[in-house]
Amino acid sequence: MTDNAAPAVYSLQSDLALARQLADMADAISMDRFRANDLLVSMKPDMTHVTDADKAVEAAIRGALHDSRSDDSVLGEEAGEEAGSDGSHRQWIIDPIDGTANYVRGVPVWASLISLAIDGEPVVGVVSAPALGKRWWGAKGLGAFVDEQLSSTPMSSERRIHVSQIADLADASMSSSGLTRWEQAGKLEEYLGLARRVWRTRDYGDMWPYMMVAEGLVEIAGEYDLKPWDMAALIPIVEEAGGRFSSATGEPGPWNGSAVATNGLLHETVLDAIR
Repeated sequence: MTDNAAPAVYSLQSDLALARQLADMADAISMDRFRANDLLVSMKPDMTHVTDADKAVEAAIRGALHDSRSDDSVLGEEAGEEAGSDGSHRQWIIDPIDGTANYVRGVPVWASLISLAIDGEPVVGVVSAPALGKRWWGAKGLGAFVDEQLSSTPMSSERRIHVSQIADLADASMSSSGLTRWEQAGKLEEYLGLARRVWRTRDYGDMWPYMMVAEGLVEIAGEYDLKPWDMAALIPIVEEAGGRFSSATGEPGPWNGSAVATNGLLHETVLDAIR
């Protein structure tokens, strides 16, 4: 690209297609190393796990993006931010393996999260959980979908998904990733108060509660101490399924360190309960 060349223009359909191709690549790498006896595991300075699979998945995605979207910037959990030539107007946000602690233990609840944000707004999201045999995706204005037979059939088994229409907190199901982050944020009592008002609570962990909100299986998901790569891919899927996604204090996007996803009908009630 010369200094005078205009940045390439891509449709959201083509960006979503690329994100799904990147997920195929990620799944092949992560599943090859899942439950491997020689999996290399180390601790990062923040005391979270990282494996050779995390690093390999992110490196492969970055390499593919360099080839196909060289103007775009990239933000990833393992290798940080790489500026693009268009001033970061378009940024790919990657969590190579969300749920690495599960991955290390052989628990199948983990996924690769791939998102494209334009001017800071996530507009494409893919959440691929190959050990569960499931993949979710969505793009702004294009709907949200799930494939529940990932890699098990050559035929497409995708279906469009929608949030539930439950409007009464007493009928709602809520999930998070445990109580520790709520307690560390000084919000344990607020969480417990909300938990007492809903029908039931179950901790499914990591990306899964948010995808359950999008599928209409759960009405409320949320937690604290999150990074942009933990959230960006979730947002287009939840929102295109008809739900709402914000920080715990109501700000949009993945930039404020916390997440609340709901079916939309309960969103303000939930935010009021935890503020």
